Amino acid sequence: MAAGDGDVNLGTLGSGSESSSDGSSESPGGAGAAAEGGSCLATALALLTGGGEMLLNVALVALVLLGAYRLWVRWGRRGLGAGAGAGEESPAASLPRMKKRDFSLEQLRQYDGSRNPRILLAVNGKVFDVTKGSKFYGPAGPYGIFAGRDASRGLATFCLDKDALKDEYDDLSDLNAVQMESVREWEMQFKEKYDYVGRLLKPGEEPSEYTDEEDTKDHNKQD
Repeated sequence: MAAGDGDVNLGTLGSGSESSSDGSSESPGGAGAAAEGGSCLATALALLTGGGEMLLNVALVALVLLGAYRLWVRWGRRGLGAGAGAGEESPAASLPRMKKRDFSLEQLRQYDGSRNPRILLAVNGKVFDVTKGSKFYGPAGPYGIFAGRDASRGLATFCLDKDALKDEYDDLSDLNAVQMESVREWEMQFKEKYDYVGRLLKPGEEPSEYTDEEDTKDHNKQD
């Protein structure tokens, strides 16, 4: 049979003997060597098969971890700039706390970190001072595109392109329910990590007048 032929050939190669002219083997240990060779081959195949499966599993785990790391680096939903650069001097350390006030889109754009060291952005109609996260929201930061702008649409759609920003007031009316829920979640995240400094005004809307007592009360809540 083919398997038997294979065993004989392995035994012949292992013993170094040659076949006689009538086709019979001259190796007295040919059968034993063949059995041993067959056993070694089976063991080797088993090891290779098991090792291949293990390598495949390791490769899959590595790919999953790499994907998760890239997502964390790019978005970092639970820690966008909060606590980053601890122990380092940041622009926020030298700036006084901003008094509460409302902003038009034009006024908000002045606080993009380039024309003004203070960095503000808006989420769902609320304006936040993110200067202490300048490593992320500054001109060279990965989220610098949101500085001085309404970031609601970009955060809702996970888009870091200029297409996610509008020059006019964005009422977000075309976003679906899931995207709006995402906007509200982002708003809560920013409230927990950064100072809320006022509202983003709609066109024609008048700013509110905030007393020092209201301003202090608001800051104390955040502390």
